[in-house]
Amino acid sequence: MAIDRWLLQQHRQGKHPPTLRFYTWSPAAISVGYHQHHYPEHWRELTWQGKPIDLVRRPTGGRAVLHQGDLTYMVVASSIPGRRTEVYQKICEFLVHGWRSLGIELRYGSAGRGYIHNPNCFGTATNADLVAPDGRKLIGSAQLRQGNAILQHGSILLNPNRQLFRQVFGDSAPEPVNLPIQLTETRASQKVVVQALTEAASQCFGIELVTQPLSEIELQEIYCANVSDRARHPTLNSG
Repeated sequence: MAIDRWLLQQHRQGKHPPTLRFYTWSPAAISVGYHQHHYPEHWRELTWQGKPIDLVRRPTGGRAVLHQGDLTYMVVASSIPGRRTEVYQKICEFLVHGWRSLGIELRYGSAGRGYIHNPNCFGTATNADLVAPDGRKLIGSAQLRQGNAILQHGSILLNPNRQLFRQVFGDSAPEPVNLPIQLTETRASQKVVVQALTEAASQCFGIELVTQPLSEIELQEIYCANVSDRARHPTLNSG
């Protein structure tokens, strides 16, 4: 997510094109929203498969997300007209089309402002989130705007460990979406989903996507920016 924030800043300054990015997390982590200041103290002591679970702060808002068995997507773009909800849904169009190609019809959630009292992002689904036909939330999204530039990223629940989710969120732990059988293996599901969503993005936005790895110089710049940000927010890693 430090890379996400850097890409937003670079795009805002005209130094980097619009970007679509996918990634997973190792070790597992909990990301809390930028303005989320209250969360269970025991989250700092959690472990998963013998490793501490990182606790990081996102550059975007919203509630806490457990990043285990999920796939994170990220979009950086600019000059998208409309109100916040309209912009969410214009960006989410490729998610809807991509999952439709995989056999799942998604719709937007309808939860109101009451979601702020739930520490778990996947405990409720707002009109910026996407839910499966059975009502279970599959994708939770959040945004950050800087001038005319927008960062939107979100978590896609693919193969979460139910026991770990209950350990983190207790009774508010989500039941996972029943995915097609070909999406039940973690590595296979990630590749299939990324391919489907990438193809959908090209079609929905009328663009040609070009793979562009970050250079060593760029990675060093991101690392230095992240260290500086962590110094300003010492209670949490900055993601």
